[in-house]
Parts: sequence; C-alpha cells; structure tokens
Amino acid sequence: MNWQGILLISIAAILFLVGIIGCLIPGLPGTPLCWVGLLIGHFINTKHPVTVLVLAVTAIACIIVELVNNFIPSLFTKQSGGSRAGSIGSTLGVFAGVFTGQILLIFLGPFIGALIGEILHDSSDLRRACRSACYAFLGFITGTGLRLIMSGTLLVLFIRAFF
Repeated sequence: MNWQGILLISIAAILFLVGIIGCLIPGLPGTPLCWVGLLIGHFINTKHPVTVLVLAVTAIACIIVELVNNFIPSLFTKQSGGSRAGSIGSTLGVFAGVFTGQILLIFLGPFIGALIGEILHDSSDLRRACRSACYAFLGFITGTGLRLIMSGTLLVLFIRAFF
C-alpha cells in the first residue's frame, strides 16, 4: 500500500475514534463523522470497495439516526405523561451537560432537566415529575445506543473492505 492509502486509513481511523466518542457526547456529530470515515474507505483501493449504494444507504440511515437521537428524550418524556416543560427541560439538560463538560452531567442532564421542568410546571405531583425524568433518561440512553449501533455498523463496513 502506498503512502496515500496509509494516510487515508489513518484519517479514517481518527474519524471513527472521534465519531464513536461523539456518540456518547451529545452535540458531537458521532455518526456523521463515522460516515465520513466510511466515505474515505470508498477512495481506498481495497479487496471489497465501499460502493456508492452502500454510501447512499448509510448516509440516509445516519441522517435518520441523528434526527431520532435529537428528539427521543423529549418524545419519551411526553410518552410518560410529562408536560411540554419537562420535554424542554430534558432537551436543555442535554445541552447543559455538554456545555459544562462534566461526563456525569452529560448522562444525567436529560433526567435533571426534565425533573426541573416538571417541578416548575406542577410542583404538586412529584411522582409524575420523577416518572417523566426517568423516561427522559431512558430516551437519552436509547438515542445514544442507536448512534453507537450505527457507528459500529459503519466501522464493520469499513473494516470489511480490507478483508
């Protein structure tokens, strides 16, 4: 393999690494970064090249996963009987966790945000507020799981091109 191929593989590997980390941290485009790594695989001369069809299908899947990931915590909050305030709090909690840079707060942000939102909306029903917050956290974990599955699939497709 020539030096250009080695350089492209190195860049793709970095993109996959950052992309998988980005799946765990809201705000970082995890699956799109992994998809760009797969796109680079398209330009590397391998045994099983990544086809344009594979690139198109995975691009659409990445877009869907990212869109779903952005709305799942608030959808789960609504599903639990939570209010609009809880959904907004859940979304704000995700971003608050990212901006503080605290790993624990990144994961607990949707829960804390939904809980605060629900308590501000109706402080008389703490049980509903806690239930809504738990669903918001479950939604965040579900979205993160979807992103990790998609990124793992892209990584497998990339590795498959070489073997």
